Amino acid sequence: MRGIKPLLEQVDVTLNPGDKIGLIGANGAGKSSLFAMMRGELHPDQGEIDFPAKWRVAYVAQETPPLDRAALDYAIDGDATLRKLEAELAYLESQPETTENGIAIGNMYSALADADAYTVQSRGEQLLLGLGFTLDQMQQPVASFSGGWRMRLNLAQALMCPSDLLLLDEPTNHLDLDAIIWLEDWLKRYAGTLLIISHDRDFLDEVVNVVVHIDERKLKRYSGNYSSFERQRAAQMILAAGALEKQQRKRAHLESFVNRFKAQASKARQAQSRMKALAKMEELAPLRAAAEFSFEFREPLSAPNPLLVMEDVDAGYKIENEATGEVTHKTIVNGIKFSLQIGQRIGLLGQNGAGKSTLIKTIAGELMPLSGDATMGKGLNIGYFAQHQVEMLRHDESPLWHLSKIAPTTREQELRNFLGGFNFPGNMVTASIAPFSGGEKARLALALIVWQRPNLLLLDEPTNHLDLETREALTEALAQFEGTLVVVSHDRHLLRATTDEFIIVADGKLQPFDGDLDDYKDWLFKTKLGKGTDVLPAAGKANKTDFPVVSPVVAAAPAAPVRDKRKEAEERQKTAALRKPIENKIKRQEEQIAKRNAQKAETDAKLGEPTIYDAANKAKLKQLLADQSFFTKDLAQLEAEWLDLQDQLEKLGA
Repeated sequence: MRGIKPLLEQVDVTLNPGDKIGLIGANGAGKSSLFAMMRGELHPDQGEIDFPAKWRVAYVAQETPPLDRAALDYAIDGDATLRKLEAELAYLESQPETTENGIAIGNMYSALADADAYTVQSRGEQLLLGLGFTLDQMQQPVASFSGGWRMRLNLAQALMCPSDLLLLDEPTNHLDLDAIIWLEDWLKRYAGTLLIISHDRDFLDEVVNVVVHIDERKLKRYSGNYSSFERQRAAQMILAAGALEKQQRKRAHLESFVNRFKAQASKARQAQSRMKALAKMEELAPLRAAAEFSFEFREPLSAPNPLLVMEDVDAGYKIENEATGEVTHKTIVNGIKFSLQIGQRIGLLGQNGAGKSTLIKTIAGELMPLSGDATMGKGLNIGYFAQHQVEMLRHDESPLWHLSKIAPTTREQELRNFLGGFNFPGNMVTASIAPFSGGEKARLALALIVWQRPNLLLLDEPTNHLDLETREALTEALAQFEGTLVVVSHDRHLLRATTDEFIIVADGKLQPFDGDLDDYKDWLFKTKLGKGTDVLPAAGKANKTDFPVVSPVVAAAPAAPVRDKRKEAEERQKTAALRKPIENKIKRQEEQIAKRNAQKAETDAKLGEPTIYDAANKAKLKQLLADQSFFTKDLAQLEAEWLDLQDQLEKLGA
């Protein structure tokens, strides 16, 4: 319980050592509370949570004090056992020399060797490089970093800690795509048990092999990754709907018999028997999907072509010296030659700090070009979602206030109706947004952009704070958006579904990336992440912290991957040939399912007629019940085969 709200009731679930578990569920379902119980910060009101007492538990701290300690030393502090051994050694070495003291010092050096003390510096550097820090930043004090970078340091501490159980709550929230790809690789190699909360479906698919779903105050375990969970859940919902329908028909039949015969002495015993059966019948609750949220971008009012042309633009910041008033330029991306045409859908790639946000701000007009020409098309209407858009909202004002500021002449009821479509109903529309969750504030920021009917959308990490359902709604809306799109996101599912091409910011330049996200991942490991073949952790060493080797050299922009167009065309033809017979089978299966559904609906309708239970219709009733049973079983079989065919089709890819 949290206050008077029950989060989990009569839950039983067993997880195995070595499992990599994704914990999912709606916001407020109890995921973080369950983590707090695992850490011993909360205690169950009833029942037990149990794991081996000797297990070492690592997790990400939520607070980072503004310390003067260097970032690298702070990360290494995560290995508390090692730091304790170092402190004990320092104490022993400060004592007078004696035989006993010498033996103790020798034992301490041996213990430090077992704790990998002599590789800890390089391991810490490799870890921080993977999370996006430069070698210079590692020597800077913790206090000099922003909140997002301090959370990365806390994540680094958790990964440095030798552990048997690792708890990660939304670890990708403060990471860019490069760091997420590195973290995925690290977690795949982690030899302990992993329990992770995440709203990033691609991340879950890559890392986890078990999903635990919180739904209706219960925990249900599913084998496989997130995509496998979705398929299993869909199949369960089909079966549950069938079981509920069957129970309702049986209940209706029993009630009909009782109502007709309870007053007849000759049937009294049978009526009593059926009343008892009704009383014992366990009420099946319908298995409900999460309440779906969806929205769409309104059609742009105009569409200039080109929307934007940049010629030899340098993008960056003007820095004014307060003492002298002298203005200097800090160029981040230089020599930009770039144009945007109607309907382009671009994903912007590049490591953290390369200049992606600077470029987006320059296109949006938030930053003026330091040099060069930027020409905007007549009628250009930009919808800009900044990386910290949520912080820019007035937290003391309501959703209605925010919308009325950009639509002062629109009737209030129309504004209320529009906000209702973004899940801001009733009193929520006039309430201060201060207590809103991060996801609700992000949803409001999106609503304000949608209202303005942009023909160019610039989105800089729009999925921060969004849960899985809202991310899916945003992905579907962007896929149907009729304007031009430029997006920076660490959500690969969104990038794959909404963009047609990629450009990359690297080494101060903007250039095309002729490849997909898999090519980008390969390039990262060949360059920036420098993945070697000798860094796999030894099996069973959950107490060791193993890291992929990370090159400290800043990688140059990737050369366009060499693509064999003819071979790609042959592969597409081969895939199409394999897909065709499966698609034909699916079509026939759907026709058969539709036919059986119609036959079953007709049978159910006849069984719903009161006269069918008259003695004169006994033979007809018997035949109808037999038909109903056959149609139900056949439908279940057809649906199972349909799901299997869909799975085969998915494995073949597009």
